[in-house]
Amino acid sequence: MKKFVETIKNIWKVDELRNRILFSLGLILVYRIGSYIIIPGIDQRALSSGGQSTGLVALLDLFAGGAFSKASIMALGIMPYISASIIMQLLAMAVPVVQKIQKEGESGRRKINGYTRVLTIVICAFQAPSYLQMYVIGKGGIVEPGMMWWVSSIMLLVAGTMFAMWLGERITDKGIGNGISLLITVGILARFPGAIISEFGIRNQGAGSIFMFIVELLVFFAIIMLTVLIVQGVRRVQINYAKRVVGAKGAAADQGARSYIPLKVNASGVMPIIFAQAIMTIPTMINPETSNVVLIALSDYRGFTYNFIFALLIIIFTYFYTAITINPKQIADDLKRNGGFIPGVKPGSDTALFIDNILSRITLPGSLFLAAIAIIPAFAMMFGVGDAFAMFMGGTSMLIMVGVVLDTLQQIETYLLNRHYDGLMEGGKIRGRRSTAEMTGIA
Repeated sequence: MKKFVETIKNIWKVDELRNRILFSLGLILVYRIGSYIIIPGIDQRALSSGGQSTGLVALLDLFAGGAFSKASIMALGIMPYISASIIMQLLAMAVPVVQKIQKEGESGRRKINGYTRVLTIVICAFQAPSYLQMYVIGKGGIVEPGMMWWVSSIMLLVAGTMFAMWLGERITDKGIGNGISLLITVGILARFPGAIISEFGIRNQGAGSIFMFIVELLVFFAIIMLTVLIVQGVRRVQINYAKRVVGAKGAAADQGARSYIPLKVNASGVMPIIFAQAIMTIPTMINPETSNVVLIALSDYRGFTYNFIFALLIIIFTYFYTAITINPKQIADDLKRNGGFIPGVKPGSDTALFIDNILSRITLPGSLFLAAIAIIPAFAMMFGVGDAFAMFMGGTSMLIMVGVVLDTLQQIETYLLNRHYDGLMEGGKIRGRRSTAEMTGIA
């Protein structure tokens, strides 16, 4: 406890870190306030009278931090922006024109971001009417809406998503952590206390026992630990650096440094989960009142079809995102340029192939674990766990929370160590953060 208090004091001593944390908390507060601003003309009592949301609607409400069920101006959340980002990244791999723009450096990145924002508006323009028809009008939130109400409500929903996107970008630039991921995580955590209270009430009223509630909590913490292990798992590839010689007499300036390349088992982090979840929400926005068997199956959060496709998308996106974030050829070229080599492997193309093979092997178990833990809520519901708490026992919410919290803690620890303070972990460090020696290739 003493170590924890000392660490908090150290965080407060670093002016830049303190300002970034306070800035992030301020924008998060603005986002949470926005989730309680209701679209004008809607009777919220009629929406709440329908009881607690279930299935995919409950999942969407979880990511929006309750804004979805409240018919807030933030009801669509940040997911349209995530969907637009997925589409742009897919285009960057398949369309030569987009590939060329992406290679233009900072100017290309700004162009891609501009196209992503425009695409976000287009996606919102399609999702907003579906949401209003499916949820607001379907639950009697408004009777006989006029054209002006439709136009104003759609504009508010689009503006809400764009404002949330802007808040996320500002947190990333001037705050701490990944802003978009933090907004999603905050929305999830906002529902966690209510889920715990609801589950306790279910067990306390005879649907099981307090003992079962304790067992559920133990399982919950066990899943957290397993998730941390897989998220933090690293395969170290040893690197040797050639001996450098200085002076006419050949005095050794470096006796041959050793280091390693840390290849994470889950190199893509939380993004495959967010991408897959964004894709799974699209079919339900096409025609929410359809009798099409396929669309009904894709809306069933507990069903086999939904969870199978969801798991498959996670595996695909894990490989996809790993491929675009880690370039074995670039790593091999950098090693060769700096005089580094992997013992027993020739520099150049052989090194790139060696790293690519290792990535392929370690990404498979990582992607399978992500897919497995993502569908745990469906199994938890089968064993009688309440819907609200089941969504936290694994699934997308668990992976996002663990991944985002660890990424944020890594950034905080880096700030502390750069200012010569102790890190967050006594007697060690958060895995995934590289020391200065490792980043410069010095053992």
